[in-house]
Parts: sequence; C-alpha cells; structure tokens
Amino acid sequence: MKLIRICLLLACFAAIQVPADAQQQRGGQNRHEYYGDPLHFGFFLGVNRTNFVVVPTQAWPDSLKSVLSKPHSGFDLGIVSELRIMEYACVRFTPEIAFGSRSLEYSYMGVDTNVIEKKIESTWLNFPLLLKIRSKRLNNIAAYMIGGARYTLDLASQKDANNTAGQEIIKLYNHDFGFEAGAGIDFFLPYFKFGIELRTGLGVKNLLVKDNTQYSNAVDVLRSKVFLIALTFEG
Repeated sequence: MKLIRICLLLACFAAIQVPADAQQQRGGQNRHEYYGDPLHFGFFLGVNRTNFVVVPTQAWPDSLKSVLSKPHSGFDLGIVSELRIMEYACVRFTPEIAFGSRSLEYSYMGVDTNVIEKKIESTWLNFPLLLKIRSKRLNNIAAYMIGGARYTLDLASQKDANNTAGQEIIKLYNHDFGFEAGAGIDFFLPYFKFGIELRTGLGVKNLLVKDNTQYSNAVDVLRSKVFLIALTFEG
C-alpha cells in the first residue's frame, strides 16, 4: 500500500507542474491526441490478494470440521500493450509476473492444534488478453471497464514433489485458465497517462493434485481467485 501512495503522490505532483500556457494551447487537455493513436505501451505495478474457491469432498473424515481458504497479499509487475480497434474500444495485452501465496486451514476436532494451516507460495506468469471499453474524456480524466481471459503458469508449482510423513504439502498443477473483469480511471498527465485499475480474476481449472493424502482427500475442487489493484503508466 505504501507503493500505491507514493505513485499517487508522484502523479499528483506531475499534474500540478503543467504550465498554464501549455494547458491553454491544448484547450485544457493533456495528450489530446491519445484516443487517435493506434498503439500504446507502458508498464504497471500492482498489489494482489490471492485466494482459493474451495469445494470440499462429501466423504471427509468425521474428525474434520471444515476446510477454509485464507488469502494473502503479494505484488505484480507487468507490461502494458494496447491496440485501438475503435475510438472507445481497445484490445489490451498485459503479460506480468506475480508473487503471492494462499493457505488452506483444516479445522479438526479432538486435537490440541485445532487448526492446521497449509501455506502455498506461488510465482505466476500471467498472460491476460482483455477488451477495454473507455468513456469519453472529461478534460484529463476518463473511466473504463475491462474484461477477458487469461492463461497462467505457476513457476513455483510442486506438483511433482515427494511428500514426507507428517509434512504433507498441498500440490497444485502449474497451468491454469480463467476470466478477468474490472474497471479503472485514467488520468492524462502532460507526458504520460496514469491509471488506477481494480481487477478480479477467477480460474476455471481444478488445480488440486489428488495424491491421496489426508489434506487432498478432504477437498474435491480448488480454483484460483485473485483481486488486483494496479497502477498503470503508459506513453
């Protein structure tokens, strides 16, 4: 969150540094030609909150009360490439590397440690292909909606790791597919466009590797779930 505050302060500082005569020459609009350009590039920084959608099995042990997912925060770094297909519509490709983790909490009855937490750390390569629908500009501000599909590769997957007695891990497949949707606001500054984007994603593939441990046997389906706050910088 400190990173977001610093970037917001920098953007505000850049906005107030616009010379008055330059604003008048552009009719009050920075980057007035932006909607007419066919292609734009940039980068983004983000903070993510990753989680699971958990579907428990119907035949879990009597001593097990519940299996819950616990989210954790991480961060993203990515590249932005945007192709204009209509005046207010663009195709957006934002490959990124993301770092994060999630946990599964198993609650048992009749044991001293009532809750056993299994933490899963991941490093993802995400490849979202999104459609962006943007509004008309109000001086130097515009809003937009975004949605599409993504492919994800987990570089830290332990799907082939060997379990040891008493130290079983939750194994996940390293390939995932999903959908993303969100919205954001663009601020047109004198030399670049700054944006704040909120995006959520939901995986469609069952990521759980069934390796016949007490932890994997208690779960039928695990799907990925993520919420992202991103700061974009585009030329």
